[in-house]
Amino acid sequence: MVASSGLASHLVLSASLLEPALLAATGLLAGMVNAVAGGGSLLVFPALLAAGFSPLAANVTNSVSQCPGYIGMALGSRRELRGQRARVLSCIGVAAFGSLGGTVLLLTLPSAVFDAVVPWLVALAAVGLGVEPLLRRWLGSPAAGGPDRLNVLLPAVFLASVYGGYFGGALGVVLVTTLALTAQDDLRRLNAVKGVLSLVVGIVAVVVFSIGAPVDWLSVALLAPTTLLGGYLGAKLAGRLPAPVLRVAVVLIGLGVAVYLVIE
Repeated sequence: MVASSGLASHLVLSASLLEPALLAATGLLAGMVNAVAGGGSLLVFPALLAAGFSPLAANVTNSVSQCPGYIGMALGSRRELRGQRARVLSCIGVAAFGSLGGTVLLLTLPSAVFDAVVPWLVALAAVGLGVEPLLRRWLGSPAAGGPDRLNVLLPAVFLASVYGGYFGGALGVVLVTTLALTAQDDLRRLNAVKGVLSLVVGIVAVVVFSIGAPVDWLSVALLAPTTLLGGYLGAKLAGRLPAPVLRVAVVLIGLGVAVYLVIE
């Protein structure tokens, strides 16, 4: 009887230790996936749901915990960011305002709106990136190194940031597709800009959710360091991937995220 009680206590202790370890490992993987293609936060979101969080608590905790990963992405992409100061500065302000609008929508709109809209946004972003070369030819893309379409780029970044503040899952997919369609540059360099804009969206979300949302700070403490490390390592990997490989990775992850949201 004593042995059975000891075994049960050991199993309970093992389970209590396993859950934080799994969350930390999920954060590392999510940070890497976010940096390489986007969509890594969809690994953390179901993990938090499985740990017993409500959808709202899982969503806001996930958003806050992803922010350090965006810092890692930005630091790891410094080489690819060279020569893009004007592009980044022109997008930061609209990204911040868009994220603020999205966080307000999340805290005020019913969850049914979230369930209905988000899967289609993610799927559209993934398909858009997949057909981006065809769209460029159809739209008459200027020569390489030409000016960005700011009249399209800035409103598109704003809408993508609203999405990021509202949910954040596959934000990288939405942002990199937006940049690929409206900015004239190599996809790997645009992927680096995606990391900076994701960081801006994440910082705004952290501030708002810290004030008015049910963030679980213990889970954030487990996830934040590993997403930071994963974002840095993933950014280094993304900078060395051929652009077609990166494009396929983004499309596949984006479609996978959309399917998950539909059946979840």
